[in-house]
Amino acid sequence: MDKILEGLVSSSHPLPLKRMIVRKVVESAEHWLDEAQCEAMFDLTTRLILEGQDPFQRQVGHQVLEAYARYHRPEFESFFNKTFVLGLLQQGYHSLDRKDVAILDYIHNGLKLIMSCPSVLDLFSLLQVEVLRMVCERPEPLLCARLSDLLTDFVQCVPKGKLSITFCQQLVRTIGHFQCVSTQEKELREYVSQVTKVSNLLQNIWKAEPSTLLPSLQEVFASISSTDASFEPSVALASLVQHIPLQMITVLIRSLTTDPNVKDASMTRALCRMIDWLSWPLAQHVDTWVIALLKGLAAVQKFTILIDVTLLKIELVFNRLWFPLVRPGALAVLSHMLLSFQHSPEAFHVIVPHIVNLVHSFRSDGLPSSTAFLVQLTELVHCMMYHYSGFPDLYEPILEAVKDFPKPTEEKIKLILNQSAWTSQSNALASCLSRLSGKSETGKTGLINLGNTCYMNSVLQALFMATEFRRQVLSLNLNGCNSLMKKLQHLFAFLAHTQREAYAPRIFFEASRPPWFTPRSQQDCSEYLRFLLDRLHEEEKILRIQSSHKPSEGLGCTETCLQEVTNKVAVPSESPSTGGSEKTLIEKMFGGKLRTHICCLNCRSTSHKVEAFTDLSLAFCPSPSVEDSSFQDPASLPSAQDDGLMQTSVTDAEEEPVVCNPAAAAFVCDSVVNERRLGSPPVEFPCAKNSSVPGESAKILVSKDVPQNPGGESTTSVTDLLNYFLAPEVLTGENQYYCESCASLQNAEKTMQITEEPEYLILTLLRFSYDQKYHVRRKILDNVSLPLVLELPVKRTSLSSLSEGWSADADFTDVNENLAKKLKPSGTEEAFCPKLVPYLLSSVVVHSGVSSESGHYYSYARNITGTESSYQMRPQSESLSLTPSQSSLLGGESPNTVIEQDLENKEMSQEWFLFNDSRVTFTSFQSVQKITSRFPKDTAYVLFYKKQSRTNGVRSDNPASGVWVNGEPPLQKELMDAITKDNKLYLQEQELNARARALQAASASCSFRPNGFDDNDPPGSCGPTGGGGGGGFNAVGRLVF
Repeated sequence: MDKILEGLVSSSHPLPLKRMIVRKVVESAEHWLDEAQCEAMFDLTTRLILEGQDPFQRQVGHQVLEAYARYHRPEFESFFNKTFVLGLLQQGYHSLDRKDVAILDYIHNGLKLIMSCPSVLDLFSLLQVEVLRMVCERPEPLLCARLSDLLTDFVQCVPKGKLSITFCQQLVRTIGHFQCVSTQEKELREYVSQVTKVSNLLQNIWKAEPSTLLPSLQEVFASISSTDASFEPSVALASLVQHIPLQMITVLIRSLTTDPNVKDASMTRALCRMIDWLSWPLAQHVDTWVIALLKGLAAVQKFTILIDVTLLKIELVFNRLWFPLVRPGALAVLSHMLLSFQHSPEAFHVIVPHIVNLVHSFRSDGLPSSTAFLVQLTELVHCMMYHYSGFPDLYEPILEAVKDFPKPTEEKIKLILNQSAWTSQSNALASCLSRLSGKSETGKTGLINLGNTCYMNSVLQALFMATEFRRQVLSLNLNGCNSLMKKLQHLFAFLAHTQREAYAPRIFFEASRPPWFTPRSQQDCSEYLRFLLDRLHEEEKILRIQSSHKPSEGLGCTETCLQEVTNKVAVPSESPSTGGSEKTLIEKMFGGKLRTHICCLNCRSTSHKVEAFTDLSLAFCPSPSVEDSSFQDPASLPSAQDDGLMQTSVTDAEEEPVVCNPAAAAFVCDSVVNERRLGSPPVEFPCAKNSSVPGESAKILVSKDVPQNPGGESTTSVTDLLNYFLAPEVLTGENQYYCESCASLQNAEKTMQITEEPEYLILTLLRFSYDQKYHVRRKILDNVSLPLVLELPVKRTSLSSLSEGWSADADFTDVNENLAKKLKPSGTEEAFCPKLVPYLLSSVVVHSGVSSESGHYYSYARNITGTESSYQMRPQSESLSLTPSQSSLLGGESPNTVIEQDLENKEMSQEWFLFNDSRVTFTSFQSVQKITSRFPKDTAYVLFYKKQSRTNGVRSDNPASGVWVNGEPPLQKELMDAITKDNKLYLQEQELNARARALQAASASCSFRPNGFDDNDPPGSCGPTGGGGGGGFNAVGRLVF
């Protein structure tokens, strides 16, 4: 029969005839044959299957073999034995190589035919060894896929025990060697199908024997982390990711990132290759594992790896967005890489040139999936442009391309950036180790205390949170200038963009410290603020003079110029001439004008002058129980700490005698202030002749104008202090006024009115008084309620034109407000009401301690722009009043009640921040309001209020607003380069510290105090004295900063 069949298949008879004869041969299989005939038939059909010259011969071989093996099973079992199978696997068949897939297919079919025979168990044992050998020989994808088919159908052939682990590891290595050089779609699909079969086999083995999973994954990492330049593992390894349980992410990532045997070069290679896996069309969860590894590396602060990998692969990930199958995973990885790479715009700018083309392409196809993708991409792009807002030329085409898609809110952008930063990734492994950290969850940067420099830090943070001032400073073009403003710009840029938790302002401190301030000694923050603003103002005037004389040289600034400014601020001198009438930045932001009228009660003649101020110093209303000898005006104090405590002003109009018109008594009398040069070195001087000492008149004022609680205790608010500041005063006794018309000292009336309001109103509460009995400076610890909304009375008159701007002969002076004021005797009231200008509370600088020579400063602040849409007119009790009838309204509603109403307003939901040197945390206005009631030594000292406009949120005089991104000006390239360099340095420092801690982790103990203040400690506590309670110049509290 075998001879007939052999001759038939090789004959030239027609194919239909051959098929009919083959059918007869198959039907005859049920007839009896002896063993020799059966073996001859099995040998022929095997030869036809393995060496058939055409598909017909191979088909005949399969049909006949299956028929005769079914009816002659014992004979086939004898033929298909271990020796025969082993020979096929190790030596091949005649001319057929042993690695030919036909041999594996033949064995696969043979196993099916003898499945019910006892000898099959021997074959299973043989194949368990042989398949391991085959895998170790790195078979091609097709052969490996056929082997996977065999092992899937006959799981008994899969190696068992320790061999199963080895088999899985070798199979992983084999997948790592897969390659497909074809670019034809058909062949690519076949390749993907083959790889899928192999990965499914591994999945089945992992499920059957879980102990094989972890060794397999270790082998995967060994393959992708190999630094052998001659070997590049196949992207087909991505097919395994979808079979790894997601529950293992935490354990595996922790193991990888903390293994000391894994070198940085290996980890870099591994991460790059995992990112390459995004190209695998059927891979699932690759993006999840990539992002998890990125976060894991950030948690252990291996920032060098993250930087290198991001810059190497960001463009490849972006290009994957063009392919629908891998787009979702690619977008997830791209978003994480860009949002976490916050120290430099370098990574984002790699893809910026390609964004517009991508957007236009996806918009044109009109598919819903493309639209949804573009919405996500647009949000990502807006976040990056917000974070790196200094490149309008690069971003304008992108903004135009995505203008029709929703733009995320600023709050959402900040939240996304804060959550995505590398330094925000928690490291549970180092939970008991003290470690450096990046920016806090607030996204704000602290200032490192350089040794009793909290007075500077608190002021700088308040200035930085003055949004319009910060934006104007950052928008200045100061290249080539070494001015103090340039250093302030540098400081603001770092506060806005550094990755550090806290920045050390050493350069700015040395440049801005008043000459008489002893380094590492506690100083008065209000005095420092005045000196700083004065210095910046004078510096800008001198630069303008230089510019006008040497226009070709721009605004170059030399050390000689800066020294000239310092000397002018520090020592009384003749007024400099200004280069023009244009206001300086300090004038625009903080400058206002006060108009003072003094009326002689004898001849009724008046004198007036207009003064420019940068802040108002508010004295406390003296209590009736205070003895005259116990209080003295702070202007007369001999302490150096007094210098600069009082109201800053510029006098630019001489007193002019005029006939006083009682009918037009719009200017009621107040006290004449004691003037002293701002920034002058500490000097001792007696009480000025026009400084009043509290007397009976003061007691009358308190009883009439200060509202009282039913219990008899007076309540004080900022509104009360401002009303007291602007209240009329009678100059009598030692404070009599010298009238030139009378040519003698006379009783007089004095009043002050605000004629021009500043953009930012700075109020200093005069809390430090001099006790003449004990000859010490004491602090007034009275609690002062802080209205969130303040309405400042501003009375603009034609006479205000006497002082337009800060004139050429103007000098900064201190207007030392008397602690006691007296009511004018006449009942003359305002002829008309002044305009009420609304202000919102922006910042509060708090002093913690009982003495100006010790303690601690910290500040509360929030961001306020030009307009708050929720602003509404407040009750009259929150506005300032100038007449007795208006003052009486203050008693109708307590400041606390007003504040409680404000807290219900939608505007009050804005975030407040607590800046305490290096530490920045979220807080609320309730915390600000209650700080003194909770911690009696912690009192509000300097307040910043922002003027509100009800028309537009962005000032129309902002020339750069059209190109600013999200309201923030673009940074100069010099600043951006410096920030980028420092951010990279910071990440390297973090990485080195993390490695050092890892080496010490075994012996480290969890002994550090949790970051943050205890609820029972005031925010100002910085040492054993609890906020500087020592009180003396040599107190220990001075040494704890």
